[in-house]
Amino acid sequence: MEVLKITAEGPATSFRYPHFMQGVQPSFDVPPPATIYGHVCSVLGEWIDPVGVQFAIHFTYKKKIADMEHTHVLWPSSGRLPGRKEPKTAEGAVNPFRREILFGPRLVLYINKPEWAEAFRSPRYAVALGRSQDLFMYTGVETVKLERSDHAYLEHTLLPYELNRYIGQGITVLMPRWLDYQHNRTPTFARYLVLMRRRHSRDFLRYEAEAPLEYWVDPTSPEIEGDRLGLFFHGWVDTP
Repeated sequence: MEVLKITAEGPATSFRYPHFMQGVQPSFDVPPPATIYGHVCSVLGEWIDPVGVQFAIHFTYKKKIADMEHTHVLWPSSGRLPGRKEPKTAEGAVNPFRREILFGPRLVLYINKPEWAEAFRSPRYAVALGRSQDLFMYTGVETVKLERSDHAYLEHTLLPYELNRYIGQGITVLMPRWLDYQHNRTPTFARYLVLMRRRHSRDFLRYEAEAPLEYWVDPTSPEIEGDRLGLFFHGWVDTP
């Protein structure tokens, strides 16, 4: 399978858990699919039809820290804060919170659209990943022919939730899969498995009467103990 392989790097980023509103803003260890969709659309300059488009990622960062930030909550000068007796002016209130930030992030993005290579070499909008101020730069854009293999290693990636029964490691997460910008940013969520530590397929659990797993592997990735980097592709919507 021929795919587009993009390498992007930046100084820092953060992928907020959408259900945390105040007090703390933890970060996912990898970008959610909805973030990848927005990133690709900013490159192409339009909201693309996600049907048939698939992607895989390899994402690393050097260190995770927590920083203090604050938001300004504005209220009309004649209004009152809920539960408070005193009126608030238009200047509002300041809410401090702790945000997790990933330093030195590096994304390797695989997309089954090799014809988009020129768009990534000359993106329509500023390249960002996560928040709008988290600017990135592309350090590599190339086409790669993936190969099928019965052995591979997986690491620093987003996997289908169903693989947890074979791998026995990783963190189960509920992530925004896609935001429908044609219908007021209606979100769709899905469960995934985030795997950061390396696992070789030979160490996976096996079950009788089940066929062995097969993997797409990147032949240009580093070879480790005879294996190449395995990739699992995701879609933003179910293919009809």
